[in-house]
Amino acid sequence: MATFLMLSNLGPDGAARLRDNPERLLEVNKEVEKMGVKVISQWALLGQYDFCTILEAPDEKVMAKVAVTLGSRGTLKTVTLSAVPVEEFLKSVKTNLD
Repeated sequence: MATFLMLSNLGPDGAARLRDNPERLLEVNKEVEKMGVKVISQWALLGQYDFCTILEAPDEKVMAKVAVTLGSRGTLKTVTLSAVPVEEFLKSVKTNLD
């Protein structure tokens, strides 16, 4: 499984929906998991983004489907980043130097 970091911002409709039904956030996480992606952890943020979610997905294609599905609702925008554990990154760098 690959790890991804998703930063998201609520639009006006998404903020209103969350205000009226805070549990909606957990419902969306369940929908994401039904698409084959595991929600590892999630934080509400102050600043440039509203939420940070760490996810595990089989590959980039599955993660892209989740991002497009969530974004197509018009209630939020996402930025999704691939995350490589530092240990794996260091092995990769060392391998390329040899």
